[in-house]
Amino acid sequence: MVNPLSPPEGRTGAVQEPLGPSTTALDTGLRRGRKSGTPRRQGHAYVFLLPWILGLTLITLGPLLAALYLSFTNYNLLSSPDWIGLANYRRMFFSDTRFINSLIVTFTYVFVSVPLQLVFALFVALTLNKGMRGLALYRSIYYLPSLLGGSVAIAVLWRQVFRLDGVVNSILEALGFSELPSWIADPSTALGTLIVLNVWTFGSPMIIFLAGLRQIPEELYEAASIDGVGVISRLFYVTLPLLTPMIFFNIILQVIGAFQAFTPAYVVSGGTGGPADSTLFYTLYLYERGFVNFEMGYASALGWILLLIIGGLTALNFYSSKHWVHYNE
Repeated sequence: MVNPLSPPEGRTGAVQEPLGPSTTALDTGLRRGRKSGTPRRQGHAYVFLLPWILGLTLITLGPLLAALYLSFTNYNLLSSPDWIGLANYRRMFFSDTRFINSLIVTFTYVFVSVPLQLVFALFVALTLNKGMRGLALYRSIYYLPSLLGGSVAIAVLWRQVFRLDGVVNSILEALGFSELPSWIADPSTALGTLIVLNVWTFGSPMIIFLAGLRQIPEELYEAASIDGVGVISRLFYVTLPLLTPMIFFNIILQVIGAFQAFTPAYVVSGGTGGPADSTLFYTLYLYERGFVNFEMGYASALGWILLLIIGGLTALNFYSSKHWVHYNE
């Protein structure tokens, strides 16, 4: 009697093969196909990334590392760099009073102008968000100063507006004021004119705020109104909490931009940072050391200190954001 469980004749001990291709073989083939195709796809990716990689290496990292080396040297652009170690940094922190003054001026400019600019930009965005007619036109008009604010032409115009016989004094005289100063020639008001110029270029953060306001659900305002919440309370308990990601983004951008401000101070002060160094921005002092006095090693050290300041403040902003920035998840 034949055992039905015994293997067929001639196939003793053999296991019958399935009719179709095995799953193991199919998986092996797919893995081989993926492995053979991966280098080609990676090669295509690197071809597309090549312009960015070259830019990062040749335009960013290369000069950055070169400036780090030069910061430890005495270099005047005409002769070979002479290694002097930490001498530039010791001079900067212990004997250069203009460096300290440029820090004070720059920090004052940043921490006064940026909050004022953001508050004004938010106010305009809230006004434009009320569904007024011609919104696209107003948005373009208000954004225009952001495109022109850093230009030489606007800085020259600003100098004409705030000079002794400028537009501001002409308006104030018409209102009955007398003995008016030259705003850009007075050390107590010169920096204020540059702060006003930065506040005037509020268009970029305003556009970002407006985009954020458009993303807030209208149902939240309706529910708050039904509960009897007033306009001011809705602003602080509905609008601002939901707008914190945009506020955070604007703070990062505007702080970095304010630390890098150069053209307005250069044009208004005639490249000197005057009067009495009251408009001596850090970037202006760096330019003076490197391209006027040809102390390129010292200017490189100044540049690295500025990089560390901006990087430190940016990291601090990111660290603090987890306590006050609210994301809708």
